[in-house]
Amino acid sequence: MKYAIVQSGGKQYRAVEGATIEVDRLSVESGASLKLEEVLLVADGGKVEVGAPYVKGAAVRTSVLEHVRAPKVRVFKYKPKMRYRVHQGHRQNYTRLRIEEITRSAARKATKKTAEA
Repeated sequence: MKYAIVQSGGKQYRAVEGATIEVDRLSVESGASLKLEEVLLVADGGKVEVGAPYVKGAAVRTSVLEHVRAPKVRVFKYKPKMRYRVHQGHRQNYTRLRIEEITRSAARKATKKTAEA
């Protein structure tokens, strides 16, 4: 199985071709294509390429499906016997991406310096 670990918005996601992921809201229109170039790891079967910090030449091509909002998280604070009650709510904004293709860098060229006598 071919997959990649990508970074977006300071968080890391596992990207598999054909799957969808939800990342923090991006300022890209729905239906547009997006290229994620902060690839930390690319794995294809037994071949694993780890970046330091990013894999050179690797990218993940995605398409923006839609912008969504997560379910509301309700926060309720209170202190017993003090008449202190605070209600607060929050809904996080996300962008849903479909992973179209994971491109890998060209094969590394092994250069060996031979010692001359």
